[in-house]
Amino acid sequence: MTTIDQASAPVWAPPYAEAAARPLCTDCGVSRRADPRACSRACQFIHPDHAGLEARIHGRTRDPSRPDELHFGPFRKMWQAALKEPKPGAQWTGITTRLAERLLETGKVDAVLTMAADPKDSWRPMPVLVTKPEGMASCRGMRMGYAPLLAGLEPARQQGYRRLAVIGVPCQIHPLRVLEPELGFERLYVIGIPCSDNTTTERFHDFLALLTDRPDRVTYLEFRADYHVEMRFSDGPNKEIPFLKLPISKLPSDFFPLTCRTCVDYVNSLADLTVGYMAGRGEQWLLVRNQTGEEILSLLGDEVRLTEPTSAGKRQGAVSGFIKNTERAAGGLPMRGMPDWARPIVAWLMPKVGPRGLELARARLEMKAAESVIHLRLQQPKRMAAMIPAHVWTLVEPYGLTPAEGERGGA
Repeated sequence: MTTIDQASAPVWAPPYAEAAARPLCTDCGVSRRADPRACSRACQFIHPDHAGLEARIHGRTRDPSRPDELHFGPFRKMWQAALKEPKPGAQWTGITTRLAERLLETGKVDAVLTMAADPKDSWRPMPVLVTKPEGMASCRGMRMGYAPLLAGLEPARQQGYRRLAVIGVPCQIHPLRVLEPELGFERLYVIGIPCSDNTTTERFHDFLALLTDRPDRVTYLEFRADYHVEMRFSDGPNKEIPFLKLPISKLPSDFFPLTCRTCVDYVNSLADLTVGYMAGRGEQWLLVRNQTGEEILSLLGDEVRLTEPTSAGKRQGAVSGFIKNTERAAGGLPMRGMPDWARPIVAWLMPKVGPRGLELARARLEMKAAESVIHLRLQQPKRMAAMIPAHVWTLVEPYGLTPAEGERGGA
């Protein structure tokens, strides 16, 4: 493990304070900084300003008249992508890692603020500052759990770093963008990773134990766009599990926190460049959102293969079924189960006739939008006007979810 506790190392895990107690908190790291009061104006779960931030960062808000911007936020170009020579140990082909390497190699940034594996637990994310390209190798792969990424901003400034790249999930990038004008960096490059659900690292270990009798040997887990979970092991062959056969009913009701069940920014719309997989159909999915995003992607040159995203299937049935199950579960009723005899048939059919590519990504955005409305309405109704932006109501309206009096806020 290359991560050590010295600021002069290629990968440095800076120290940070304890988190302040907060409701609806994913511990983005703001409460661990010198002024924890900044949470009140930066957090996306208090008084977010999605439209205002989009306008400041991208030069405009999302345009519903442009294809897919209602769902995915402002973007200039969207790609299905893969590195021609995949990075060993990467979650997909390693585009995010390679982008960060190139930012360091070209001298565009002094450091990259991102996540590496905790030395005591390879699944636990640990915020690090990477100052040399070779240090990014320790940041490859998926981590699961909350991680105070933004606590690394102040150590970065204290070390004299003036140009910084940040790689993070939406609930980290939103407060970063709010605080950006006062951070004092000369240049900030933001690479966003889509995120729909998170849990604690401890709970994730419990989930692994439900999937296999060798949870300590799992080295890789991915929810793929073909409706399967792929698992890789240190001592044996890979395993693929259809989504329909996952033991979701065995998870505790609070496995996913309310924050994740009420997040309205799965696609990380405030990043310069979003790198995900949902519409990639086995490759990666890139949304270039502004000029800085174009600059970042251009660093890969001919190392990356770019093709137009494709779309297939219809999402309405899948989204409607998800909403019905979510309403039952949110109301304390058991989710409707599928007969065991039907599961193999449906698991075989879904990758062939279910929503795929862009249609799958649209379906997931509508599911998350509906989930946010349902759970906030039940558990935090007074927060609805502040937390649900106008475009989310537009996404869920076709499914019969409309704002009641006092639920609709601003943009």
